[in-house]
Amino acid sequence: MAIVDEFKKFIARGNVLDLAVGVMIGAAFGKIVSSLNENMIMPVIGWLFGSIDFSKYFFQLGDAPADYKGSLTDYAALKAAGVPMIGYGEFITQVVNFLIIAFVLFLLVRSVNKMIDSVKKQEAEAAAAAPAPEAPVDPQLIALKEILEELRKK
Repeated sequence: MAIVDEFKKFIARGNVLDLAVGVMIGAAFGKIVSSLNENMIMPVIGWLFGSIDFSKYFFQLGDAPADYKGSLTDYAALKAAGVPMIGYGEFITQVVNFLIIAFVLFLLVRSVNKMIDSVKKQEAEAAAAAPAPEAPVDPQLIALKEILEELRKK
């Protein structure tokens, strides 16, 4: 039972739960970025460069099987038939996905860092503007100060 209790403590810690939430949000965000890239960005790039469909760019490394009846320019069909290929068009699409995600994460981290710096600056300004705390009044200290003043006068 000790292991079960230890596991419960581990799971109940905030950073584990935060990590799980982060992974789930990251997965959902990845799907959104993939859709944005595949359905909006890459078609515009293809339109700008003359109806280019990056997903169809590949190098065929081997021959198609003898019983293959599909098109020799259909990447998905050739891949399904087991033809060895290098799909550099799909790689370009994934690089664009990565760059979008990296840029959004950069903007997020940058804004969080600015917010943290702003809060730290406000705290520093508030600490500088606050009056210094008064020294505690100790009767012995007051008596010693009076004695010091009397000695200075003489």
